[in-house]
Amino acid sequence: MKTTLLFLALLLWGCGTTAEEPFRKTSPEVAGMDAKKLTYIDSTVQLSIDRGDMPGAVVAVVRHNRLGFLKAYGNKQVYPDTLPMTANTVFDLASVSKSVSTALSVMILLERGQLRLYDSAAQYIPGFKAWTDSVSGRRRNIRIIDLLTHTSGLPPYAPVEELKQTYTVPNPEGLLEYISNVKRNNEPGTVFDYSCLNFITLQHIVQHISGLSLQRFAQQNIFQPLGMRHTDYNPAGETLEWTAPTEKQPDGSVLLGKVHDPLARILNDGVSGNAGVFSNAEDLSLLAAMLLNGGEVNGVRIFSPLTVRLMRSVPAGYEAFGRALGWDVSSGYANDGELFDASAYGHTGYTGTSITIDPVSGTAVIILTNRVHPEDRGALRRLRETVANIVAGAIERYEL
Repeated sequence: MKTTLLFLALLLWGCGTTAEEPFRKTSPEVAGMDAKKLTYIDSTVQLSIDRGDMPGAVVAVVRHNRLGFLKAYGNKQVYPDTLPMTANTVFDLASVSKSVSTALSVMILLERGQLRLYDSAAQYIPGFKAWTDSVSGRRRNIRIIDLLTHTSGLPPYAPVEELKQTYTVPNPEGLLEYISNVKRNNEPGTVFDYSCLNFITLQHIVQHISGLSLQRFAQQNIFQPLGMRHTDYNPAGETLEWTAPTEKQPDGSVLLGKVHDPLARILNDGVSGNAGVFSNAEDLSLLAAMLLNGGEVNGVRIFSPLTVRLMRSVPAGYEAFGRALGWDVSSGYANDGELFDASAYGHTGYTGTSITIDPVSGTAVIILTNRVHPEDRGALRRLRETVANIVAGAIERYEL
């Protein structure tokens, strides 16, 4: 009997962490990290709060199928009243929405054979203009790969106030009409120029193919299957109750449960390819674990491992831009520090959110703040890179 129990214990010990194991909260040590070294996160985050970079933060660290660190700091609200930050606080993800909703939705359609990276946007959006050389008249279509890597030539943003004069708002179709016809600044595939318009275009492609709103598609195919119970556009119910406010408005109110990004809020009614997702650290930890585990977590497979590998890789011919398919690798937007592998990828959000994923060490770092509350100020690049270095330096075991 003892021999049998010993054999089973050794077998389980030697199996390591696999995608078949359930995702669970653990101590840092069980997740292969030095708990004492992780305490350096505390002073780093507190220094940023003291500087006024943000009122508070939630930090989570995932190793494979384990949530090895989750902690709240400071306050989630300081105006008009002060409320403490809690680990379950829901944040406006801002541009992190591009990665965790829009890009993942596009990759699901790619897996299903319903689009190709080299399809033109005009195949799905009638009247979507190609780039035209002003001298020779040579034309080049904007392709899905150009939209995902921010090399489409579309301008970075749209003039919200001008569009409000042209269209009654909200008006997603009016915004799409503007994007379809706006002057293209560069030949597609030749210049990296980060643009929210790229992902609003992708939103409409997803909706055209699926027949569903981006919100419904992401819920049915990503958030609900993964058990992300407090992740959605235009949050309601308990998710709204847990939401941290963002910026103070001219009338003295604060945005609460309404997306901060003006294009997403005013013209796209809160459901937009460039912004609009609200989520918390535990939900994002599930999504990060899925990506770290090759597309599967808790027995739910969202992607093939080959799809995850493709999505996080810089496409051939796009190496100079450092952008993967909806994610940053080396263009400078991910802020993943100096110690993680060069293949680490991630995304940041204007409101003060970020996610970094290192596939080599099997680690993800999630930092959620509402740095725009109550006023739009504070810089977080140093905080993000410092926390990434602390987490990487705390890793003791590469394989779990």
